[in-house]
Amino acid sequence: MDTIVNVFGGGMMSPVPDPYRIYRRLRREQPVLLLNSPMGVTYLVTRYDDVLAILKNAALYSSQANARGIGLVMGRTILEMDGKEHLRHRKVISPAFLPSALKGATTEAITTIAEALIDQFARDGHADLVSQFTFTFPMRVIAHIIGIPIEDYAEFHRWGLDLISMGDNPARGFAGAQAIVDYLRPILEQRRKEPTGDLFSTLVHAEVEGHRLTDEEVLSFLRLLLPAGAETTYRLIGSVLFALLTHREQLEEVLADRSKLDLAIEETLRWESPVQYVTREPTAPVVLSGTEVPAGAMMTIAIGSANRDEGAFADPDRFDLHRRTDDHVAFGFGQHFCAGSHLARLEGRIAVNTVLDRLRNLRLDAAQDAKIVGLAFRSPSRLPVRFDV
Repeated sequence: MDTIVNVFGGGMMSPVPDPYRIYRRLRREQPVLLLNSPMGVTYLVTRYDDVLAILKNAALYSSQANARGIGLVMGRTILEMDGKEHLRHRKVISPAFLPSALKGATTEAITTIAEALIDQFARDGHADLVSQFTFTFPMRVIAHIIGIPIEDYAEFHRWGLDLISMGDNPARGFAGAQAIVDYLRPILEQRRKEPTGDLFSTLVHAEVEGHRLTDEEVLSFLRLLLPAGAETTYRLIGSVLFALLTHREQLEEVLADRSKLDLAIEETLRWESPVQYVTREPTAPVVLSGTEVPAGAMMTIAIGSANRDEGAFADPDRFDLHRRTDDHVAFGFGQHFCAGSHLARLEGRIAVNTVLDRLRNLRLDAAQDAKIVGLAFRSPSRLPVRFDV
């Protein structure tokens, strides 16, 4: 078991059907496993207690390791910053994603986007909810919030997927990053001359410690925000729908009491975390579950494994609306807790509610296959459904 590819049977972006069986064995036998990953030698950490301890302690476990991974194509972003530098840069974008900023017109815009997408197939009686709804819905939302006029959302999203696939295919990752930059640079120049009050303009004219962000810093922010805002949320929404459609009794609970949709979203975040890994490196030698990890070593933190740890969650492979909702680590923890978590939850709530409102007697198409797949990122690749017209 010397590579992630060998352990799981594919690359980081491969359609692995079930990594949890292997996570379970690793937690029991080798909870901190030294292996070769597509990004180099790394320690794979799989137990919940170890993962939480790492995420809580940003001083001991630096995010600088991301510079050796996704930072190669995204550029320098808050993902690889620590301490005060991270906080200063995070303050530039965090106001746009606070719950207070997402009320009113933003909520109405998200609802309008969801309704318009469903209008395109609501009279058909059948659909693939991934390709026809979840795949572009979050990209349309984040583009609206940032203020980017995108004509082909599917193509733009594919560039984002290419960017985050750099671990498996570096050339594809760099090409995706360059395509995004080529698309955004003319808009950046326009916002520099004529700010419009959107988040793009805020970034272009923002100051950190008295200095304006450079063009490269702005573009790096956007290379992070666009794929992160679309990639993770589209997967979350697809997995929530899959979970409910494959657990009919719990779907009926949600239909009878829509406040329980929040429980379904949180349980999905635990049960099928959209992002399975984050990266850290210790600033001093550490010992985790009996394994010594030297300072500066790359560590791959298996969020998906931690959220299925039987030591932290009873019967962890079961989807259950009635669990606690505040102990999963799908959005991370501490300083690097996901800045877009409020937006992701809001989009999930609006998207699933709109689907359930508009598509009566929604059910999986029994004649077609649907399952959650993936290693670094997990969600259904397709979700064929039928509904009454």
